[in-house]
Parts: sequence; structure tokens; C-alpha cells
Amino acid sequence: MTRHVAVIDIGKTNAKLALVDLATSSEVALRRMANAPVADGRYPHHDVELLWSFILDSLAGINREQRIDAISITTHGATGVLVDAAGELALPVLDYEFAGPDTLAKDYDAIRPPFAETGTPRLPVGLNLGAQFFWQQKRFPADFAETAAILMYPQYWALRLTGVAANEVTSLGCHTDLWNPWKADFSSLVDKMEWRRLMAPVRPAKDRLGPILPALAKLTGLDPQTPVLCGLHDSNASLLPHLLSDRPPFSVVSTGTWVVSMAIGGNKIALDPARDTLVNVNALGDPVPSARFMGGREFSLLTEGQSEDWTDEDIATVLARKTSLLPSTQQSSGPFPHHTAAWLNADGINTGQRFATVSFYLALMTAACLDLIGAEGPAIVEGPFARNRLFTPMLAAATARAVIASDAATGTSIGAALLASDQGKIQGKGERVEPPADPAWANYARVWRAAVDAQG
Repeated sequence: MTRHVAVIDIGKTNAKLALVDLATSSEVALRRMANAPVADGRYPHHDVELLWSFILDSLAGINREQRIDAISITTHGATGVLVDAAGELALPVLDYEFAGPDTLAKDYDAIRPPFAETGTPRLPVGLNLGAQFFWQQKRFPADFAETAAILMYPQYWALRLTGVAANEVTSLGCHTDLWNPWKADFSSLVDKMEWRRLMAPVRPAKDRLGPILPALAKLTGLDPQTPVLCGLHDSNASLLPHLLSDRPPFSVVSTGTWVVSMAIGGNKIALDPARDTLVNVNALGDPVPSARFMGGREFSLLTEGQSEDWTDEDIATVLARKTSLLPSTQQSSGPFPHHTAAWLNADGINTGQRFATVSFYLALMTAACLDLIGAEGPAIVEGPFARNRLFTPMLAAATARAVIASDAATGTSIGAALLASDQGKIQGKGERVEPPADPAWANYARVWRAAVDAQG
């Protein structure tokens, strides 16, 4: 029986390795490290060798404490890997915040598929993975020609662990321009660029690609038969337990560097690609209306060096004065991509009031995302924002619906571990937060939205 699953979770800001106990739906061990791109070389890229050392060291360390029965993998999106016939990098793994692909934007826009085909909005820098590959092929044609396989980021790590090349739909379907979610097949762009022959075979996220390679088993002390799952995109890992266990309608808000909102069984609504809405693909292969903004990055920038302590008096003051932050501190993405951030009624605020205002801003941005995708029913918040006791009640107030604050330390790890579950489900756990009885909360949300609308 598979009980303890080691989850490799590569986020944009942090890399983690969590050991999940399937019997208790909990994380019983956790290793983490900061994750940042390397600026030298041909272009900013991910330090995959440093991450690889972290992965192997963490597997060995955790396995000494508790037997690992299986390995699953989840990573951030907008990242793909070009490998040669030996499985080595044909080109460095490009950082999606690098602006290089924008230099060929006109040429790329002429061939990329429309939103109606892929559910992918046109995004800046390298956020459309197709734009990354297009730029790499045009800029480094000789190196690109050495590519024997194109892999999504979770499956690159699976390749290194097992020697088996694969792809998977949740990463292929994450604003890449590479996937048609309606046909469950590669998009017209893949055929136009003659990339189909390079795409590794598409496998279900739960497929066991193989046991860990013998040399790695010896290095880490793992059982040589330890299976490695194909893996999936991180936001979809957060969604999966609820997709299998909860009754629609509901939404899942996956928080990390990006705050990604996904609606299941909500109102049918026309998505607006100009406001960073998109169609994700879940682990079952189904299209999911989604919206996002860079909330974790905004939180880090807005709170860096600031105290996160607050009092009830701080909250009362912010609600009464309507001290607020208007979008967007990270422009070019999110529901208000072209709005300029502004503080209102913020003169003389203390650190507790500032933290409250930032938390309310993030909750209200999330509520706007949920509106854009027709979300109904409770919103389940996964990841670090679930532990913010100001974010969750303001989200409930703004949506007039309950919020479930997941108690998992790493929202993605439970879902990724579920891929190895013999039972097929993990029952989620969390605190239910109802809309506050005090009307000042809902009134604050209405005033904020009116101010945002007035921004134009």
C-alpha cells in the first residue's frame, strides 16, 4: 500500500519537498529552499542543477526518517524544457519573466492561435510558453535543432528521475498556446512550427512512468522500485482533491507567487482574455475557466521589511476610514492590467493598518477574479493566503459566500500526492469562514470596487 508520498514542488519563488501521509491527508516532513533564476549566460534561466541537488538531498534526508513509497511532482507553469537525444539540455530553461520573447512579438502574433482555439490570452514576456519556444528557435537555431524532445517542467524532473520522457495536459493547457482544450490535442501552432514530432508523449498525471533510476536509488537510499508519477501543474494540484471529493459549484483559489482562481460548476460566462482570464485544463483533461494575478509577488513587495502584526483596533480603523490600495502593483497581468496602483485615505497609518489594507487588497483582487469566471458556491483557498486571517473574511465579505481556508502548509502537495493514492480521494480539511456579520466589511468591498471602476 502506498502511504508516504514525496512531493517535489518547484514554485517560482520557493522549491519544496514535502512528505505527505495519505492516511491522514497531512504533510509530515518538509524541506524548502529559495528559488531564483540565474541572470548570467545567454538569458535568465532556472538553475536546474542547484534544484536537482536540493531534490536529491531532500529525498535522501527524508527517506532516512521515514520510508518514501512514491514520488510525485508539481511545478509552476509557463516553463518548458528542450532536451537533446542524451536527455541533456539543448538550451537553458528560460525564465518566463525574461522579456526576450517580446522582441519577436509581432512575428509570433502573426502565427499564434486565437483565444477561441486555445483559451490562452496573449500575455507579456515569456508567459505564453509558445512564445518562449518561438524565440529560442529563432534566436538559437543551431541549439534548437539539437532538441530531441520538448517537455513540460514537471515531466523534465520525471525524466531525470526515471529516464522516461512524457508530457501532461495540465501544464500543456496552462496559457501556453500549445494545447486545444476543446479537442484535447496540440494546437495549430505546434503543427505550424513542426514541433509535434518533438513533443514527448502525453500521459495522464497519475501514470507511474517507472521506478527511480538505479543510480539514484543507490544515491538517495530509496527502494529501487520506488515509483515516480508523471506529475502536474501546481494550481491543478491544488484543485484535484476538491475536484474528486467536493460537490459543485465551488471554486479553488491556489495561492503562491500567482493567485489562480478556478471555477467548477459555476455560471457560464464569456471569458475576457484582456483581463487575464483563461481556460486551464484539469488533471482529468477537462477545461476549467480560470483567472489570475501575481498576488504572492505583490504581497512580498508590499510587506517586505514590514510587521505583519495587527490588532482589532487596526481593523476597525481601516474599515471606518476606508483606507485602501487600488490595483495594480504588478501591472500587465491580472483583472486590472493597466490600472496604476494608488493608496487612498492612507495618511498616518501604522504598520498593522498597512498590513490589513494589503490583505484586503489581495482579497478584493481575488474576488474580482472569481467574478470574471462566474464562480459560485464556496471558495476553497489553498496555500499561504489560507493562513491570513484578514484575507479570508474579506474574500467572504466581497463574494457574499463562504470561504474554506485549507490547513495544508503547502496547498499543492496534497493534490500532487493524491496521484499516488490507492483510494483515489483525499478528504480536504480546513476552516469555514462565513461572511462577517458586521456590514462594514461588505461596505468596504463595495467602496473599493467603486473606486477601481472610477479609475477607468
